[in-house]
Amino acid sequence: MSPIAHAPPDRAPTGSAHDRGTLRHAFLVASGIFLSRVSGLVRQRVFAHYLGSGAVAGVFSAALRIPNLLQNLLGEGVLSSSFIPVYAHLLARGEEEEADRLAGAVAGLLAVASAALVAVGMLATPIIVEVVTPGLSGTDHVLAVRLVRVLFPAMGMLVLSAWCLGVLNSHRRFFLSYAAPVVLNGAVVLALLVGGFTTRGSPVERLAGEARLATWVAWGYVVGAAAQVAAQLPTALALLGRRFWPSLDGARASVRTVLHNFFPALVGRGVVQLSAFVDTVYASYVGTRGLAALQYQQILYLLPISLFGMAISASELPAMSAAVGTAEAVAAQLRARLDASLDRLAFFVVPSAAALLLLGDVVAGGLFQTGRQSAADTRYLWLVLMGSTVGMLAATMGRLYASAFYALKDARTPLLFALVRLALTAGLAWWSAVRMPDALGVPREVGLVGITATTGVAAWVEYALLRRALGRRIGATGLAARTFLRLWGSAAIAGAAGLAVKALLVGLYGPMPGLAGQWGGGFLPPPRLHPVLAAVPILATYGALYLALALFTAPGGPGAALQRVRRAA
Repeated sequence: MSPIAHAPPDRAPTGSAHDRGTLRHAFLVASGIFLSRVSGLVRQRVFAHYLGSGAVAGVFSAALRIPNLLQNLLGEGVLSSSFIPVYAHLLARGEEEEADRLAGAVAGLLAVASAALVAVGMLATPIIVEVVTPGLSGTDHVLAVRLVRVLFPAMGMLVLSAWCLGVLNSHRRFFLSYAAPVVLNGAVVLALLVGGFTTRGSPVERLAGEARLATWVAWGYVVGAAAQVAAQLPTALALLGRRFWPSLDGARASVRTVLHNFFPALVGRGVVQLSAFVDTVYASYVGTRGLAALQYQQILYLLPISLFGMAISASELPAMSAAVGTAEAVAAQLRARLDASLDRLAFFVVPSAAALLLLGDVVAGGLFQTGRQSAADTRYLWLVLMGSTVGMLAATMGRLYASAFYALKDARTPLLFALVRLALTAGLAWWSAVRMPDALGVPREVGLVGITATTGVAAWVEYALLRRALGRRIGATGLAARTFLRLWGSAAIAGAAGLAVKALLVGLYGPMPGLAGQWGGGFLPPPRLHPVLAAVPILATYGALYLALALFTAPGGPGAALQRVRRAA
């Protein structure tokens, strides 16, 4: 089955008060995520200024991914799929006492589980680092072990932050939970600024100073994680009733339902995280520069997925979970919500993917090219971003389809397809990192491009399987083929205009120096301007033209499209 549905094009939201409320919630989620992601970009720009894409930056990137597994396994993704549907359904039925008991049991069980895993992780850190990053050795391996031991407690605290998010989202308090990471990013930036003076001196002194700075940054994550929990906890507790109290009560029916859904979701989320770990394992063979580039790539790749995919999925999950009525009525509600949400996702994600594909060096240069991050590092990052654009739309749409299964209290089907994705990722990434560079006669660092591209192929397979399986449950859904082509056509034309502005600037100011001898350095070189000054006219042209074309070619013309946007707001 094609992943794009041949359905009536460009469906608009139903316009009901409930739909407008959900769109308003999606706007609040997107606003919170926007603030957190902007602060994350600031954090990463300061990180790039002091550490660039050097060896220490690569080691830190790998070290951060290891304890992140704990946060992602027990945190937001699993709680969203297991806790929120049950808790939100109890609230919708007016069973507030049972909802309080459920929230207390989940809080207690989650705290005990995360504390135990943090302790085990800190004790077994050398073994974990050896397994996850076998390409690191010597001082790089020693540094990674030290950083992971500092970072593990931070990720344990972020699990409790995810519990706060589950409570807040179920009560339709979306903004705070998604804006809270701003305080974490602020703590990390402060650690970078305070510890940045240690990177001065001779090359040997700078290397030692960078290792000390990385430790400062790790402690910044610990302080920031505690602050992130503190920012949410008072509001979450205020929303709970007098019967809330943390416990280890697993006997209640509602708790058993959450646990029943929790473990399939845990394994499914773990499969997704293992897929990311596979990328890290093979990237460690590419080299520390590849590990550093992978960190920057993840920031840019996840920005539209988080800002649009997570915003819409997070706001839709409680609404879909609260759907009541006959099986046919629930199915009709889910179909309408999915189709309208897919259209909104594609409107934003398609131009994001096209921008990274065609103008990725402009985007990456404007954000990260400073201090130790050179123009050559930016060009290499662009190659990696080209690969990541393959699966960006599939990843966002797949997240929405998984939320629909979770709303139906089915966590096993997404798990099955996540396993398929993992198997494909593991096999294709191994070929990309180990075999492809030698086969094509290109530097080994280019293997990272293949890793990100083949991960995208696996995401499309997972999405197609999710869509087909859900179609058997509730009927056919999907993004209209006409909408898909219209949006990609608009993005392609806008991208060509952006490239024309880039070529004009190169003609006026000359190409950026320092790219000679770099792989791909002669392909569409950036202009000899400060990266921010070059990015502003190029990206402004791209964005304005895409918006004009997408609205002008919408059914009913720009007036009807703008009216739908006003209704959505």
